[in-house]
Amino acid sequence: MGLTSAQISTKKLVPLCRQLATSYEAGIPILRSLEMIGSAGGDKKVREITRTMHGAIRGGKTLGQAASEQSKYLPSFLIELLAAGEKGGRLDVMLRDLADYYEDRAAMQRQVASSMVYPCFQLASAWFLGTFSLRLISRIGDSAVDIAAYFHEYLIFQAKAMAGVASVIGVCIVLARLGWFAYVWGLFTTFVWPVSVVTRKFALARFFRSMSLLIEAGMNMKSCIINSAAVMTNPYIQKDLLQAAPEVQRGSTLVQAFANCRFLTPTAREMLVVGEETGNLDKSLLKVSQLHMAEASEAVKRAQTVMGVLTVLAIGSLVGYIVIKFYMTYIGKALEGIS
Repeated sequence: MGLTSAQISTKKLVPLCRQLATSYEAGIPILRSLEMIGSAGGDKKVREITRTMHGAIRGGKTLGQAASEQSKYLPSFLIELLAAGEKGGRLDVMLRDLADYYEDRAAMQRQVASSMVYPCFQLASAWFLGTFSLRLISRIGDSAVDIAAYFHEYLIFQAKAMAGVASVIGVCIVLARLGWFAYVWGLFTTFVWPVSVVTRKFALARFFRSMSLLIEAGMNMKSCIINSAAVMTNPYIQKDLLQAAPEVQRGSTLVQAFANCRFLTPTAREMLVVGEETGNLDKSLLKVSQLHMAEASEAVKRAQTVMGVLTVLAIGSLVGYIVIKFYMTYIGKALEGIS
């Protein structure tokens, strides 16, 4: 279970969906598949969920109903697709698509996380070495510097700093549990360049991939839009795309319904036209999702380059400040000695 949500993570959903898809395609009944996953190794929470679902199905409930009872731990998108696949007799297709979807999503998350490792390491190193140097420079000229006492004082300073960071993280976790943190973090990720480019491309890729799967499952268009928007964790982009749902209900085409959505790209609008004209809307949305995913991957690389340059500039500025501070302090102490 995550700190910010009770739902199981994408990383844990990947093997669950892939195991279900592989077993079902091999001809193993879903009830037996759940029993196998529940008794096998792996994540404890996933085993508990599958065992509970197995018991519910044995008690006469459908797979969709059993999954719905685990809505605290399973995402609504997964539940909707399982129910739609079961009702439409396309459970094998839905399980395979779900496995592919969560694998792509996990790869997306790994790419973003890996791009942040080196800049974060640089900034953390700059913080510890910079504060150590600046505090030591302030002691230049002291008749006797007790190194042991200085290290003790420095460790206390860092402990207080880490306590402050921990407090901020704790507040963020509480806000996330209350559902407020997404609005605060969303302001930064949606509107601040270059992070905004990555966020928007990834959000649209997830939206159209989800919508493609739901359309293929036979869900009505309004529900497809609402459920696909719910997959996104960005409330600002979600609200923008949800404008299309009531328009579709009033009889508008998708092109007309999404006309006022400012986050939609020209490519996405063109693919909506193609999809509606050809009748292959699910395939057109899948293609635009793949295109946005590729663009998002390129945007991550560009953002990583920009962040790397900004990090180097910040570290260079810090080093320059430390050097200037050292000589100013040294000269000042020397002048005091002369006078």
